[in-house]
Amino acid sequence: MKIAYLTTYDVLNQAKWPKYQSGLCAAGYFLARTLEAQNVQLDLVGPLEAKNTLSTRVKRRIYTSVLKKQYYHWTDPAVLRNYANQAIQKMSQFNSDAILCPENSLPISYLESDLPIILWSDATLYSLINFYPYLSNLCRENFHNITAMEKAALDRCEMMIYTSDWAAQTAIDAYGVEPSKVRVIPWGANIECDRSLDDVNHIVEARDNKTCKLLFFAVEWLRKGGDVALAVAKALNEAGLPTELTVVGCHPPESETLPNYVKVIGYINKSTADGRTALDRILADSHFLILPTRADCAPHVLIEANSFGVPCLTTNVGGIKTLVNDDVNGKVFDLDTDISEYCTYVTHLFEHYERYKALANSSFYEYEIRLNWTVAAKEAKKLIMDLI
Repeated sequence: MKIAYLTTYDVLNQAKWPKYQSGLCAAGYFLARTLEAQNVQLDLVGPLEAKNTLSTRVKRRIYTSVLKKQYYHWTDPAVLRNYANQAIQKMSQFNSDAILCPENSLPISYLESDLPIILWSDATLYSLINFYPYLSNLCRENFHNITAMEKAALDRCEMMIYTSDWAAQTAIDAYGVEPSKVRVIPWGANIECDRSLDDVNHIVEARDNKTCKLLFFAVEWLRKGGDVALAVAKALNEAGLPTELTVVGCHPPESETLPNYVKVIGYINKSTADGRTALDRILADSHFLILPTRADCAPHVLIEANSFGVPCLTTNVGGIKTLVNDDVNGKVFDLDTDISEYCTYVTHLFEHYERYKALANSSFYEYEIRLNWTVAAKEAKKLIMDLI
């Protein structure tokens, strides 16, 4: 089977991945590598250039400077038609059986092809409007273009695969997509994992059962709930459970006075050997990943934590409930949950530490049987083969 693998970014060149899209790009890379390992030939169609025009430059200036609204040139029909033209030109060199876009609706919104088109995404763009900060306060033109473009893209698809039940349902509800064309397959971890259950047992046994080590691993402090993570660490210490909070990927606001039990690491480059070694050590030592996020789709970091036998403390937003099952690989709290409920959950597990170890091991088991790229690619490969 030959698949035209359609992305706007260069799957193989991490140096050119936009930092704000690093998780999405890494997912595309790991999925591509896993499909190839399962004897799927990939014809890489990308990168594509989002060409600005005089019209989009003028609109951006008017909307942002005068009307104080968000404007994005990549929603403009001219830009999206150009995406399609670039893709068609590149695909003319190949003899593919199907088109797989592991990104979002943008590259396929104007794509005309006789081949079956499959979209694999973590959300509809519609569901992110007024949910993610960058898609809040949109100008009316952007809103119209996004919804029109996304409907056109989904109408072109033979199949849509989403990483969560939430994302799948938003496609059905917002665009009237036929449910029979929609599937749910979570993605995997954006890190290497060759650990066995025995390896994870040793990792869990080596953890200090006297001091609770929380890991907040995120690129944005406020959206991802860093303030809540800090409050939980503070409350646990005040309740008598020695607790450390390690912050990776971002920095708290400069105005935030941090106690000595908070260690800020900042950005770690997972693509380097030193970065991977440092991150592996931090994950292995942590008792919990704490991600009380306010806006998210299906964060890879939850799966990455599970791959080390680290349970996740997170929130019921976006598609997280598809990834984390209570008391199986973590705990999902409501957004308005009181800090004391986090503390009660953690202290109970530390007081009954064998239960913590069982939860840690079952977290890895969830990763091993359900939340990894091999399982995802195998299921998707079968679905695509049934289409061609």
